[in-house]
Amino acid sequence: MDFFDFLKMIGGLCLFLFGMNLMGQGLERRAGGSLRVLLGKLTDRPLTGFLTGLGVTAIIQSSSATTVMVVGFVNSGLMTLRQAINVIMGANVGTTVTAWLLSLGGIQADNFFVQLLKPSSFTPVLALIGTVYFMFSKDTRRKDTGLILLSFTTLMFGMETMSGAVSGLKSVPAFTNLFVAFKNPILGVLAGALLTGVIQSSSASVGILQALATTGAVSYAAAIPIIMGQNIGTCVTAMLASVGTNKNARRAAVVHLMFNIIGVVVLLAVFSIVRAAAHPAILDESATMSGIAVCHSLFNVLCTAMLLPAGGLLERLAFRVVPDDAKKETLSELDERLLAAPSLALQQSRAVASQMARRAVRALNGALDALTAYTPELAAQIREDETLCDHDEDILGTYLVKLSACKLGQAQSEEAAGLLKSIGDLERISDHAVNVLESAEELRQKKLSFSPAAQAELAVLAAAVRKILTLTEESFEAADVAKAAQVEPLEQVIDLLKEQMRTRHILRMQQGVCGIETGFVLCDLLTDLERTSDHCSNIAGCTIDTAQHNLNLHETLQAVKLGDEGFRRAMHEYAMEYKLP
Repeated sequence: MDFFDFLKMIGGLCLFLFGMNLMGQGLERRAGGSLRVLLGKLTDRPLTGFLTGLGVTAIIQSSSATTVMVVGFVNSGLMTLRQAINVIMGANVGTTVTAWLLSLGGIQADNFFVQLLKPSSFTPVLALIGTVYFMFSKDTRRKDTGLILLSFTTLMFGMETMSGAVSGLKSVPAFTNLFVAFKNPILGVLAGALLTGVIQSSSASVGILQALATTGAVSYAAAIPIIMGQNIGTCVTAMLASVGTNKNARRAAVVHLMFNIIGVVVLLAVFSIVRAAAHPAILDESATMSGIAVCHSLFNVLCTAMLLPAGGLLERLAFRVVPDDAKKETLSELDERLLAAPSLALQQSRAVASQMARRAVRALNGALDALTAYTPELAAQIREDETLCDHDEDILGTYLVKLSACKLGQAQSEEAAGLLKSIGDLERISDHAVNVLESAEELRQKKLSFSPAAQAELAVLAAAVRKILTLTEESFEAADVAKAAQVEPLEQVIDLLKEQMRTRHILRMQQGVCGIETGFVLCDLLTDLERTSDHCSNIAGCTIDTAQHNLNLHETLQAVKLGDEGFRRAMHEYAMEYKLP
């Protein structure tokens, strides 16, 4: 192996790692909806959690990424430690898919159809399809598919380049002696752990081992301990990700480490006993790419079969390693570790936004209650909800901006933009709730009261506002376009109610039925409630925009008002339902 072969090997390694990373990103973005479905079905049952971890890792081709996401889920309170244990075990098996794909490069046969299975035969076709999709298609999903195909081609090309470059190493005594030394199981485990810890991907390190195996210098006796060590090295990513998290998240990372260490200790002991007692001839044979894939899969399946029933024991051990203390920890609503999987980060963002919507609506409904049934406890709850809504807007706004910088699909990007628009309106609704509360407190402090006519009219307006709040919250949480379409006609009716009530109140003041001070308070109330309905209209418009892949809110609202007979019918029905006495 000369200097130029060395450069070729470095280039192949770089293409291999780049292609693997890019393919994982493309697969995650393309399958974002599938990841949501998989995680939505998660339960405490070991088998379900195991299959979830396996499926997610098979989709995104990285057990490290899956484990980092699990740490983020536990840190956010989306997943319990018990659930996380099952998912982590599934991720260890799911990561073996990559080794099987790479093993296709070792196919040797003269048969035409068998040769078609070799990457050098089919990757040019995949590259052509991927180029057409990526360069000439306007559909985001097809572009993502094109990127996946191109990155897979890059990965396989890098693998072949690397394998070709290292083929000369079989005649280098130092290289051969190196793998003779790795027949010592402890050295093999340490070497595998170190390599994987550096590149932070067991799939990639197994691929590198498969490339080196093409030299014929890597025996099974050396390869098996290295494969075991690679499973320990992959824990580095999760351990780093757990820094700064709550105790349960750190326990999830510790479980990942303990799972692999226990598996390696037990199976390495079995391997050493079998090797010493039986001296299997296969251990001295040169490992093949497919043979390494078999060993990798077998090790992970045996570890899982051994420890999946012992999930409770792992959980107790994690509590021993990371014990509880008197300090109360808070959950992280939006964990930045989830940004590694944008579709899941977006799902958590929507969950926090839905919680914010419930708080804002509760605050405004509470403020309306305070007009007739004020209590200090109710006032404190309204102000607390408003403070929490301010907090939610701050963290969500920052998080969604960071999320928008990630590589999102078109639908995901539109959803993120819609959430970013809506949270401002939700925060303003909570502000108006405090304004209404302050009006109620002013009436109480000054011992003022509205006339019976004004009270009756205000009750009608309050009922209409409660209705629009309910429609807005339900349509926002469920992304229900049909309910969102009912908001705008009711908002128009509330606008008319406000003008009618203002006119009537002016007439009552002129007649001396109502006082000037109560008139000022009522005007403030009318303004706050009318503006609340405007914000509801904006939120509903964003829901419709996101569903229709159109981010022009003004156009959406105008189209609803002018071009829909159903709008006029709904407005007429609301006008009859919320008619002033």
